[in-house]
Amino acid sequence: MLNVPNRRLVLAHFWLAFLAFFLALCLGEWQMYIRSPLSQWIGDPELYYRSVTAHGSAMGYVFPTLVAMGFGYAIVELALKQALIGLRWAWTGYALVVLGTVTAMVPVALGKASVLYTFYPPLIGSVFYYLGVVLVVVGSWVWVALMAINLRAWRRAHPGETVPLAMFANNAGAYLWAWTSVGAAIEILFLILPVAAGFKTTIDAGLARVFFSWTLHAIVYFWLMPAYIAFYTLVPRAIGGRLYSDAMARISFILFLVFSMPIGVHHLFQDPQVGSGVKFLHAVFTGMVSVPTLLTIFTICASVEIAGRLRGGTGKFAWIARLPWKNPLMLALALSFIMLGFGGAGGLINMSYQLDFAIHNTQWITGHFHLIFGGAIVIMYFALAYDLWPHLTGRALDVWPLMRIQLWLWFIGMMVLTLPWHWVGILGMPRRMAYYDYSNPDLAPLSLSVIITFSGGLLLLASGLLFLWILFRGHQGAVQPLPPFRFSAPVQAAARIPAALNGFTLWLALMIGLSVINYGFPIAQLINTPNTAVPAVPIR
Repeated sequence: MLNVPNRRLVLAHFWLAFLAFFLALCLGEWQMYIRSPLSQWIGDPELYYRSVTAHGSAMGYVFPTLVAMGFGYAIVELALKQALIGLRWAWTGYALVVLGTVTAMVPVALGKASVLYTFYPPLIGSVFYYLGVVLVVVGSWVWVALMAINLRAWRRAHPGETVPLAMFANNAGAYLWAWTSVGAAIEILFLILPVAAGFKTTIDAGLARVFFSWTLHAIVYFWLMPAYIAFYTLVPRAIGGRLYSDAMARISFILFLVFSMPIGVHHLFQDPQVGSGVKFLHAVFTGMVSVPTLLTIFTICASVEIAGRLRGGTGKFAWIARLPWKNPLMLALALSFIMLGFGGAGGLINMSYQLDFAIHNTQWITGHFHLIFGGAIVIMYFALAYDLWPHLTGRALDVWPLMRIQLWLWFIGMMVLTLPWHWVGILGMPRRMAYYDYSNPDLAPLSLSVIITFSGGLLLLASGLLFLWILFRGHQGAVQPLPPFRFSAPVQAAARIPAALNGFTLWLALMIGLSVINYGFPIAQLINTPNTAVPAVPIR
């Protein structure tokens, strides 16, 4: 079990993360309801976009950042076997995230910052919204610094030893976030804030979008890191097996670190300010980021097969029946992989310069990122919380039947929600629309899909509520002695991991270098192109 100070720190991060998640979930369901034929139109589209901004900001910035931070602080003690260095700084980072969340959400609630979580210049919201986002990011940077400091202290105390996989992966996620958040930080500090503060009346919207694309896609892999850490370091141990390959796991996290950054312009395929050559380059690198995902699928499936065979399974496929399907982590893994498969297949369409024309800014995009983040990633957030909770509370969390129900509700709800979005996206149904006129004969056939997605949202809402209840019940369970927490052990521990797989110097250099190559030209070109600023549109 974690020591008491660190336990309180991790619990504080997790509880705030999951409460923000549930509130954002409620907002998302309300949005689907008021857009559906089941409800009379509210009459004011600004209320809808106000809700979308709050939903996206909480889900995109606050929720995954707090999960990554809390999980990271737990990993320091559980994997490195040392007390967290910088506990007071960790609480400072947490306070900055809390302060930033409140600072950003108040103007959103007042209708002063309905710019969605992607900011969408030339729309300009309240200066306090952007300052709030900056505070959240700065709070997360405190976490990044502490992860680096704690790893360095461990290395000094254990010269020449292999960094535990969980900490290696955790720091890969921290370094990725530190670098990818720079894009949005530059956009806010140098392009948006001068306008929001009243010092300027124009903004280079094209340049701002390029800087945000620096963050826009790599942030997904920051969201993904805790889920992938759970894949590699929690699931094999939880189901009674072993990790197929420690080295392959490290290569996967390294590839995410290197290839997650120089790909964001594929979100700007329809933007005229970026040339086709740069778009092609980013499309190629976007294809490269599928490699660590495929490597992960292979490694984890092999690890699961090991568990099945250790439990007496034989033959080519009979071992599948011997897996511990009643274990919530086993179920979460299987459901996550199914959603990852569907979402990843959709991502192949998004990354194609030609095919993107067919689905750009349609509900296909909404379905894709909800299936990846809300589906494959969030369900593993649930699983890692279930796995850690007894070690955070010192009490039993022995409600496996309820956990399985909660996970199934989330999976079914997410599939019901997102698959219709993919279909109507192919038909051309636009996203970010506050209202659909179902009396129009061209739109009337789509009304059923909106009702279906609303029904899926109800299942997600029920799953989210059950999840919070299970965690709350975990604080009321019987006190129990716990064995030392352990992460998954590899099948064959290497005598010595190659230095390239035990450090980050080379990979950070590649990450930065590829980012400069892929973004340097379009940014320099836009900065040096005169008369590109347009009048800002303030949100009143």
